[in-house]
Amino acid sequence: MSWETWSFAFGVTVPNLLMMLLGVLLRRSGLLDDRFCDGATRLVFNLALPCLLFFSIATNNVSLMDNLPLVIYGAIGTLVTFLLLEFSAKWLVKDPKERGVFVQGGFRANTAIVGLAFAMTAYGAEGVALGSMYLTVTVILFNMLSVITLTRSLQSGQGGKISKRSLLRSIVTNPLIIGLLCGLAYAQTRLPIPTVIVQTGGYISALALPLALLCTGASLDWQAMFRSSNVAALSSVAKLFVVPFLMTFSGILMGFRGATLGIIFLFSATPTAAGSYVMTRAMGGNATLAANIIALTTVGSFFTTALGIYFLRSMGVM
Repeated sequence: MSWETWSFAFGVTVPNLLMMLLGVLLRRSGLLDDRFCDGATRLVFNLALPCLLFFSIATNNVSLMDNLPLVIYGAIGTLVTFLLLEFSAKWLVKDPKERGVFVQGGFRANTAIVGLAFAMTAYGAEGVALGSMYLTVTVILFNMLSVITLTRSLQSGQGGKISKRSLLRSIVTNPLIIGLLCGLAYAQTRLPIPTVIVQTGGYISALALPLALLCTGASLDWQAMFRSSNVAALSSVAKLFVVPFLMTFSGILMGFRGATLGIIFLFSATPTAAGSYVMTRAMGGNATLAANIIALTTVGSFFTTALGIYFLRSMGVM
């Protein structure tokens, strides 16, 4: 395997690993604690991540119709993998409260940050253009389905019935979904965004990933990572191997090739989104489990992404 292939995965993945490691070190040194992580999590979830998603979509100016086959495939693939994981969770995860975290960790990819970085590194402007609409639809689905599975899991674990009204309210009031929809709506107007607004939005958006990764690292429980339940390991296997294989193999069968197939693989091969930790913690789920899944997939994606790129390029389809 060429060094260029390893360097590609190294350049995108390792900065995330280093930020999480910094969170671990800051927690051990006493500079980060639960109170800080709670406040930072609310800031990221309610302001920084929505702002990042809004500006990443509002400034791309690409047409949904130009990428319709890719968008439809991404939406269907996301729904199918979600349903497969929902079904599997009933058999693989004993604690009902952890099933939603397992499902979210298995299907929710870090397309908004790592995915676009992959696309830009691999294909430049073409990759960003192809990936932007794919990102818009899949990230909306990621957030909607994550709210659904976490709400179902947490309420089922309490033995109560799921309120459709509260579930709908959780979706329509989710700050990430609001940011995405507002960005998509503004992009259709083709209106320029004032420079001062773009700069201010850039400052706020820049808080999202560093804070999310620092808090994720500070919340890692290394001893719990491989406990007997193995929920984090099972979810990570799904995210690193099962989902990318299903999405890419099906994409080949559907006739996708070149940069389009590359976007499908690279977006599905990204580690579990840091936003999954933020959402799990904000909704009262097992945030430690979510953080451990992010850690495992972030480390593992370095190898699986490089191997996938190598084999796909060797086959001449990417």
